[in-house]
Amino acid sequence: MAMAWIWTVLTGAALLFGLLTGRMDAVASAALEGAGDAVDLCLGIAGAICLWSGLMELMRRSGLMDGLSRLLRPVLIRLFPESEKIPGALDALSINVSANLLGLGNAATPAGIKAAKLLRGEGEAGGGLVRLVVLNTASVQLIPATVCALRASAGARQPFDILPAVWLASAFSVTAGLIAERILRRFFK
Repeated sequence: MAMAWIWTVLTGAALLFGLLTGRMDAVASAALEGAGDAVDLCLGIAGAICLWSGLMELMRRSGLMDGLSRLLRPVLIRLFPESEKIPGALDALSINVSANLLGLGNAATPAGIKAAKLLRGEGEAGGGLVRLVVLNTASVQLIPATVCALRASAGARQPFDILPAVWLASAFSVTAGLIAERILRRFFK
């Protein structure tokens, strides 16, 4: 609801200033140009999402996803000890984290929602659910597929040249988030 108001105010302000300055033709052409750019961007991203979602499905069917999930289980059990007692939670966590590692946030969402429902438990959000939110918000990405697709659609010659910076930034953000979760959990039980 707030975004609707923000866009309404911004659009109204653009129209008002266009009228006041006598440049409605510039406002209209900018709106049409922006709409065209938005369509181009959406088509570029849609193509990349289809590609990476297809790759994710191939990995799932070939068993590579299960192998990656098995590799992640020891780490996930350490991060989410309560998940061992909840049927299906560790599988959902594994799929979610694996998809996020590959930069497939849209493919990670269903498993993340399932894991969140299983970790939620009774009443307030427990530590496991908070850690899941931290991992999904600041996820470590080995291949930031969506960002690279945006860069490619914007004309970047080497859209994957940001990988070292992404790895470093995401590792720091996950570490900081997990440390903050642990500290805050001690103060606000």
